[in-house]
Amino acid sequence: MADQIYDYDVLVIGSGPGGYVAAIRAAQLGLKVACAESRETLGGTCLNVGCIPSKAMLHASEYFDAAANGTMAKMGVEVTPVLNLPAMHAQRLDAVKQLTGGIAFLFKKNKVDWLKGRAAFTSPDTVEIAGKSYKAKNIVIATGSSVATLPGVEVDQKVIVDSTGALELSAVPQHMVVIGGGVIGLELGSVWRRLGAQVTCVEYLDQILPGFDGDVRKEANKIFKKQGFEFRLSSKVTGVAVSGMTATVTIEPAAGGAAETIAADCVLVSIGRRPNTEGLALDRAGLAANARGQIEIGDDFRTAVPGIWAIGDVVPGPMLAHKAEDEGIAVAENIAGQTGIVNHAVIPSVVYTFPEIAGVGLTEEQAREKGEIKVGKFPMSANSRAKTNHEPDGFVKVIADAKTDRVLGVWAIASVAGTMIAEACAAMEFGATSEDIAYTCHAHPTHAEAMKEAAMGVMGKPIHI
Repeated sequence: MADQIYDYDVLVIGSGPGGYVAAIRAAQLGLKVACAESRETLGGTCLNVGCIPSKAMLHASEYFDAAANGTMAKMGVEVTPVLNLPAMHAQRLDAVKQLTGGIAFLFKKNKVDWLKGRAAFTSPDTVEIAGKSYKAKNIVIATGSSVATLPGVEVDQKVIVDSTGALELSAVPQHMVVIGGGVIGLELGSVWRRLGAQVTCVEYLDQILPGFDGDVRKEANKIFKKQGFEFRLSSKVTGVAVSGMTATVTIEPAAGGAAETIAADCVLVSIGRRPNTEGLALDRAGLAANARGQIEIGDDFRTAVPGIWAIGDVVPGPMLAHKAEDEGIAVAENIAGQTGIVNHAVIPSVVYTFPEIAGVGLTEEQAREKGEIKVGKFPMSANSRAKTNHEPDGFVKVIADAKTDRVLGVWAIASVAGTMIAEACAAMEFGATSEDIAYTCHAHPTHAEAMKEAAMGVMGKPIHI
């Protein structure tokens, strides 16, 4: 009888990739489920203003750039591109509409209740949403993250924009300054660079793409420079002043020194993201965020309070949609009494520029710190499919333990690196050696053959170089 006091078995707060997947999986397992979401559409940041719309703009801008930079002409297709930016935005919005609508359909199909509004705890098992209280046996916090702000720099979404504003620009900037040389800045900078903007990227560290393999970071820098990016590395932004529709960006060397200014008509602030915990009233549930604003969890995604779980960007670990999705499935299975596991050692990272940049596992630097390793590397310029497609930039790199040959990490720069990395993830999940990959037949001619050749290179015997 006590169970009847609960409105739901599971109430998920947030409908991003982690939240909506958790809700659907819990419903599939026979639980009564609701999902709280304050947006007008489901899908969270990823589907609405993040992964999906940015990829729509990246894909469309690739076509424009291929026509404008002579790549298509090399293949015998001579065209003079004309940019229709409203149409490009329209196809982006259509992709978002279809996919967010798809989540709403899946909620109905799986009988997940959408509770519209922001949720705040009133007790460990109760939240208030739009003035109404809901009690649940299990509450999953999946509130995601928001754009991190730069002190003293106010985003107005006109001259100074964040990642959301950078997707909505109504005209191509003449000069865009990107603050931050990470994934988001490079992706959105690529969109507008391809469409005609001058792009200057300011990065505090001495190289772009923090956390990526050293060889990848250096090669990516060369490729982006060749594409027209200007980089100010080891530099920090100390101020941005706006006058009318022009911004003056002040930068200084990270190690100290004389300041300089850069004029721009668009400044993109892309210095990372922060967990969304404000407004949840965590204290009423007996919880508190850590120093980074995250909610600490155990291996099974339980918080310190029984019945409250947390997943995705709001917990420690990389802020990636696919990580959140896997955690959403695992937490639902744990709640249902099954064993939900996520192997956090095998979470791929992808940068959807051109070429794409992807990696999984340890970087070469991290692997060397742990012990003796062997490395195989194969250039895309020697890959037959990349050559016929006029895509020579990049390489595949396989890092293996010197004694056991077990694959520790794989890194790639290639036009389809984001798809290629799935093979490495599957191999590493099953404890593969480099020899396992090297002696697995790969279709010819494909970009994936570079993975096989790099694995062969670990043993010192690639065929095509």
